[in-house]
Amino acid sequence: MRIELSVRDQLISTYGKQLAKLGHKADRALSRAMNHTGRKARTQVRRALVTQTGLARKTIVKAVREVRARPQSLSYTLRTSGGDISLKYFKPRETRAGVTAAPFGKRQLFAGTFVKGGRFPGRVTLNMGGHVYRNIEGGKWGGRVELVDSGVVIPEQLVTGATARSWEHLISSDLVPRVGHELKRILPK
Repeated sequence: MRIELSVRDQLISTYGKQLAKLGHKADRALSRAMNHTGRKARTQVRRALVTQTGLARKTIVKAVREVRARPQSLSYTLRTSGGDISLKYFKPRETRAGVTAAPFGKRQLFAGTFVKGGRFPGRVTLNMGGHVYRNIEGGKWGGRVELVDSGVVIPEQLVTGATARSWEHLISSDLVPRVGHELKRILPK
């Protein structure tokens, strides 16, 4: 999944004469403006995703990658991929009733799940990578478990809610003035 920043008609109508005057140098100015604005938007998107998903910032930074604009391809893109994220990444805590974790930034109980083994209060850490599991046998130990996921999918969250709004707002407010700034740097005085 990705969100993309491309050259819009608004830029042509606002700066059409200057862009025509510059010729091939205009592409360089546009790519610089897009990269500058895109990096600012990337920061806002990452901040919004941290709040929206409940994931740690370092996880979001690792998951959301940029593809910068170049004069040959005037497109700035944020890319991410992946599926349903394990509860391991949402600060799980084990209780008698199950594991509590905070997907979407709200702590909730996942009844019948576990991270450790044995009887309370002498639980022992299992060598299972810190993941949260549930017995398949309906609460009775049968030796078979399944991994419990959170329901948070970063690609879906990237294009919805506060994250999408922060991207659109920053692009619409900052891109056109930044193009003007870059054109002033290149145009002869």
